[in-house]
This record gives sequence, C-alpha cells and structure tokens, in this order.
Amino acid sequence: MNDVFSYESSDLDWCEANYRHSEVHSEIYTSMSSLFFFVISPIMLYLLHPYARERNLAVHLVWIMMIFLGLFSAYFHMTLSFMGQMLDEQSILLVLGLCYALWFSRRVFPCFINDRLATITPAQGFCSQNIIWSTLCSFVKPTANAYVLNCLALYITYSLGLEMRILTCVYSPSRHILIVIAVAYASTLIAYLDANYEIPYSLPGLQYWPSDNCVLGLPYIVLKGTIKTQKRC
Repeated sequence: MNDVFSYESSDLDWCEANYRHSEVHSEIYTSMSSLFFFVISPIMLYLLHPYARERNLAVHLVWIMMIFLGLFSAYFHMTLSFMGQMLDEQSILLVLGLCYALWFSRRVFPCFINDRLATITPAQGFCSQNIIWSTLCSFVKPTANAYVLNCLALYITYSLGLEMRILTCVYSPSRHILIVIAVAYASTLIAYLDANYEIPYSLPGLQYWPSDNCVLGLPYIVLKGTIKTQKRC
C-alpha cells in the first residue's frame, strides 16, 4: 500500500525535468502553477453566487471541487506518485460529473421525456453511476482515465454545438493556468445557456471581471430581471 504514495510510483512523467530546482519537489514549477486554482476558484464562487442562488446552490460545488483539484494536482506534480495521479484525475472526473448533473441540456433529452423535473434524478443517477464505475476501473487500469475523460468531453462539445446554433452570445475568445481559465469560460457559458432555459425571467447576461474590456477577464452571469428566489429549507 505504501508503494502508491511513494515518489515516482506513477507511470506518468511530464516535460519539466525532475528535481532540477528542488531536492524535495519533483516538478516544482508545474506544482506552483496549480496555485491559480486557489486564486480563480474563490473569485468565480463570488461572481456566480447570484446565479447559483437563483438557479441552484449546488453550482458552487463545481468551484469548490476546483480548489481540491488544484490541491491534488500540486500534490501529484510534487511527488509523481500513483495516489497523486489518481486524486488528480478523479477530481477532474468529478468536476465533469458535477457539470453534467447540474447542466444536462434538455435539448438532448430523449423525445419522450417532456417534464424537466422527471429527468433530474435520472440525469444525476447516470452521472453518479458513471463516476463510480470510472473510478473503480481507473484504479485497476489507470490508462482508462484518458479515454473516459475524452469521451465525456464529446457530449460537452456536441451540446454546446447545438446551443450555439440557436443562441447568439457575446463571449470573447481568450497547461494549469489555461485549464482553470478554460473551465471558467466553458462552465459560465453552459450556465448562461442553462439560465436562458430554466430562469428566463431573470434576463441573464454575461459580463467580465474586472472589466468587460479586459481580454482575459473572468466571465460571470448577471441577472437583469426580476428575481424569484424562494426560501429553501
């Protein structure tokens, strides 16, 4: 069991030369780049709170998990251990699973399903089952993770393609730094499309922090219409 925690017990190795800049940390610069997860995730938690409060507070779980993803990624690149690899990859899988459960587009639901409420449990159950099976399989065959993650991305690409054909969004184009920024852009775009379907009365719009004129500003949703938040027990 101790072998899975030992340094360089993972089959993966990355471009940065090991232990060149530190006798303790394997890939110190790659590990340090994970700090951006700890910077951007709290900002996105704050910016998306109005949307999450109106739509579903579980939206915050995505960015809370992104903080853990940064932690696990830093641990993995510091040690290149098998356990670090599993924690890193499984946290990515969990973030994708949360996104599916929250923003499963009804445009791709089977045609015989008409009630959105009737599909919440199946959608979440489907995501949960896939996460569990993928997790178990990846510990037996770690290379399976790459295929699972790629397959999950296919639905996101397909779904966004459908939505972008009918909606016109003002959305500016903009290795760990790029990932967290990409997640910020992609998740906010998906959330924006979801808000147009589920809470259209709020008149959702997109803005960028700290400024709309900032090329790499962080996108967030603003609700310009009447808020109908109900008390949740």
